[in-house]
Amino acid sequence: MTTTTEPARSSALDAPAPSLATLVGVELRKSRDTRAGFWLLLTIGALALAVPALVLFFGEPPEKTFAEYVGAAQLAVALLLPVLGILLVTSEWSQRTALTTFALVPQRSRVLVAKLVAAALLAVLGVVATLVAGALTAALTPVLTDDPTSWSIDAEQVLQTLLVQVLNVLIGVAFGLLLLSSPLAIVTYFALPTAFTVLVTTVGALDWVRDWLDLTTTTGPMYEGRLDGQGWVQVATSAALWLLLPLVAGWIRVHRTEIT
Repeated sequence: MTTTTEPARSSALDAPAPSLATLVGVELRKSRDTRAGFWLLLTIGALALAVPALVLFFGEPPEKTFAEYVGAAQLAVALLLPVLGILLVTSEWSQRTALTTFALVPQRSRVLVAKLVAAALLAVLGVVATLVAGALTAALTPVLTDDPTSWSIDAEQVLQTLLVQVLNVLIGVAFGLLLLSSPLAIVTYFALPTAFTVLVTTVGALDWVRDWLDLTTTTGPMYEGRLDGQGWVQVATSAALWLLLPLVAGWIRVHRTEIT
């Protein structure tokens, strides 16, 4: 008489799937664990402090306000935050960690959602950093110069700036998903929208394209908290082109890509 034994299941299969919060925490840690991510975060922080300092020492007295300092820091941070979003995705392939990541979490959509949430949180932290940098510069204005400063800032400006920063970093993630290559995604992220902006602003017949599809034009008023009415529709339209389209295409590509 023979007996059969039930094959032991792998402990990895028995382990519960990590929660979304855990995955987001992992992605946030990845953003600073790589050398490129660490130095990029350091550069973003340095720019958030340096650009308001330039306004402090070289700006005109009316420009030396808390709101102006925050706005200056935001423009600097907005330049590099999307690169961080790109690296959140492409580093999986450049560092050859994609196989491990998707082996531990086979549901690729959960990993991608975690990357999007982590990128949005990094954008929020970037805005907080600019507020701190702006406050520090405003506090130093009467100490280091003879000019007074104003602490007033429009809450709508802060909210709209936060939204545009989140939008920009998510676009970075979308380009990363679509191209899966850090150099290619970074170059494309900066070159393609810039070329598009130059085209639609120099060709008069494309004014309507500029007003509805050029992200630089549609989101520009958000840095000053002046977006309202039709402007929100124009932002949504341009976001559909620059965020949703590459995001959907990249999402499909990641799910279909064979990882070896």
